Amino acid sequence: MFRDKGIIKPFEKKIWLASPTMHGLEMEYIREAYETNWMSTVGANINEVESIAAEKAGVKYAVALSCCTAALHLCVKLAGEKLYGKPSISHGAVEGKRVFCSDMTFDATLNPVVYEGGIPVFIDTEYDSWNMDPDALEKAFEIYPDVKLVVCAELYGFSGDIKRIKEICERHGALLIEDAAEAMGATWEGKQCGSFGDYAAISYNGNKIITGSSGGCLLTNSLEDANQARKWSTQSRENAPWYQHEEVGYNYRMSNVIAGVVRGQYPYLEEHIAQKKAIYERYREGLKDLPVNMNPFDEKKCKPNYWLSALIIDEEAMCKQVRDDQDVAYIPEHGKSCPTEILEALAGINAEGRPIWKPMHMQPMYRMHEFVTVDGTGRCRTNAYIAGGVEDVGADIFQRGMCLPSDNKMTKKEQDKIVDVIRNCFG
Repeated sequence: MFRDKGIIKPFEKKIWLASPTMHGLEMEYIREAYETNWMSTVGANINEVESIAAEKAGVKYAVALSCCTAALHLCVKLAGEKLYGKPSISHGAVEGKRVFCSDMTFDATLNPVVYEGGIPVFIDTEYDSWNMDPDALEKAFEIYPDVKLVVCAELYGFSGDIKRIKEICERHGALLIEDAAEAMGATWEGKQCGSFGDYAAISYNGNKIITGSSGGCLLTNSLEDANQARKWSTQSRENAPWYQHEEVGYNYRMSNVIAGVVRGQYPYLEEHIAQKKAIYERYREGLKDLPVNMNPFDEKKCKPNYWLSALIIDEEAMCKQVRDDQDVAYIPEHGKSCPTEILEALAGINAEGRPIWKPMHMQPMYRMHEFVTVDGTGRCRTNAYIAGGVEDVGADIFQRGMCLPSDNKMTKKEQDKIVDVIRNCFG
């Protein structure tokens, strides 16, 4: 239990980590789908979402799909066929091939690699952005020069040096899949996240910066690839008078109803980003004299969408915290705290936070996969978390970091109370 530093009355209505924010326009487009009877996977809403999504992301084409994971799956299929040729019906496009993947991310980033028979090799995180470390990626190519595919996620709406990562991929003849699920509307050096990869995916999940309740888009500059993704997403039906199938397909197309919600959300993307930025800035000001730092970014090159505000506790200010695969324990200590104590304190006032993404190389299902990190001397190590003895950035951020309530409907007064609760944990 967290330490009682005085009674702070719980919120009557829960403060969420991030929840949908509706405006009314969405219902007009849903009603249009209903009244015109375009309720399935064809209709004006889908066409408009694809047009708007491509324009906003700065790419030529977008393919509206049922979720971002579906988009990532088709990204992997497209990349695999371009790199290795069309697979047999019983094998995936990257069957047996190593693929370099972000380590500190949600597993949806790399699960599609496994769907296609690929072997994820995890690339460690950098402290400067909490994203894939370009130096570790360089070292990984030195170890495995034959790798031709990289899947890179942008965490919590804050981009790392995705431009350099793309340049590294180009030097090694590798394709880049950009998982921009959390970073829609964010930019690096003025260029939209989602436009750096050879293929990219964005998300409209219920907690994202804009939402359709579900859904996602595949982004590409190739008309041929966009058309192939659309074909795959509708069970790979051939242009024949009957249902003709010559390759494996999927039921991945976005519905015209969901597309109506997304279409009605897009006009509010910039407004949502501004609200999220205000939340981040209030946290940074309210916590500035505590031994914590907010999730970092290069203020000269990165313009985040601030989807989730997060913090990391200074190492010397951490009380003892121990985690296994299911449970966690900590020992309260004056002047110190830990993510578990703060999360319990927030739950005690009916506010939702969550731990940082647990790195993939620490996950039971991927624990024996190869993992590349670079220590302070620039030396490269593999499987560092298992072997110990070298700096493992992702594991350290997971141990000391946490995501804060970042709902854009949270008032300043409500956020002030959350700040007070965090401050009390260090009392």
